[in-house]
Amino acid sequence: MRTQIGIVGAGPAGLLLSHLLHLNGIESVVLEARSRDYVENRIRAGVLEYPVEQLLTDSGVGARMRAEGLPHQGVNLRVDGQDHRIDFKALTGKHVMVYSQHKVVQDLIAARLAADGQIVFEAENVSVHDFRSDTPHIFYQHDGQPQRLDCDIIAGCDGYHGICRDSIPAGVLRVFERDYPFGWLGILADAPPASEELVYSSHARGFALLSMRSPTVSRLYLQCAPDEDIEAWPDDRIWSELQTRLSRDGFSLAEGLITQKGVTQMRSFVVEPMQCGRLFLLGDAAHIVPPTGAKGLNLAAADVAVLTRALVAYVRNGDTVGLNTYSETALRRVWKAQRFSWWMTSMLHRFASHTPFEQRVQRAELEFLFESVAASTALAENYVGLPLVL
Repeated sequence: MRTQIGIVGAGPAGLLLSHLLHLNGIESVVLEARSRDYVENRIRAGVLEYPVEQLLTDSGVGARMRAEGLPHQGVNLRVDGQDHRIDFKALTGKHVMVYSQHKVVQDLIAARLAADGQIVFEAENVSVHDFRSDTPHIFYQHDGQPQRLDCDIIAGCDGYHGICRDSIPAGVLRVFERDYPFGWLGILADAPPASEELVYSSHARGFALLSMRSPTVSRLYLQCAPDEDIEAWPDDRIWSELQTRLSRDGFSLAEGLITQKGVTQMRSFVVEPMQCGRLFLLGDAAHIVPPTGAKGLNLAAADVAVLTRALVAYVRNGDTVGLNTYSETALRRVWKAQRFSWWMTSMLHRFASHTPFEQRVQRAELEFLFESVAASTALAENYVGLPLVL
């Protein structure tokens, strides 16, 4: 089988890339190791930046998002039981959209299949070859039969644990990473959100976050040890700790059935360059951010926007400038998002290693943010999303 662009991974990056390429008359085939049911129901992030919301709308896959999504005009930072609201609308004229990642994936799959797009689910033993030549190809197995996909370009959208990044020869990539000394214990609960907007709480016992997926489903997080045993956290203990860390006069946190819980370690990770020959890395295959700044899915969409523009110029006009500079262009936004995510994480979490001096500096950082319109505007501009292509 032959196509123009071979895409490994049917997450948001791979599916959005395939969708945008189709709108520009460029063929692609998406290979996904998991089943369609698994991909469509994998719960992940849920905050879309304003430019990403606009991209989905403009490309024709935003109808359900506009009907079911929750536009947020601001966010609340809670410190010692006192709230400070960052008013996105007043400071930037923009908002963010709370809309679960698995619904984005469902919308994109529906659009690709409606357009007769090729998505091969449960593709096994995927491997990428000869991407440093002009004849890249992908081997895989499907229904027990060996298959070969010849293509002009390979897009590695297969996540942090995928095969594409690890297929790049040793010495090509430089890795930048940081592991944080804590994780997030996250839950989904059948409980109405106790706030119309997200609440980031900095508490003496550790960070907590109140988020939501719908008017009846809450998404909540607690700072915990990176190797925390989830079995040591029965539901009653989770709710008690959330009540403590999110407490505020007049605030009542609704409780309900916890339908999902798990622990995620906080880390920052970037590889440079994000390309090798005709293999291009997008999304989590190239970078990971701590979720404090809500940037993971949004960065993947930005990578897609950069590569789509480059591929359109290449296919239509033979122009390789965009492809040759893909990594340089994408990394400008990646590092700005890394900085913002690191800053939010460092400002709001409790670090056991902090000296009294560092604790006072952290508090001063928060107070300055609350008192300064310029500082609040900087947070708002980053949170609602920088332009997709910088």
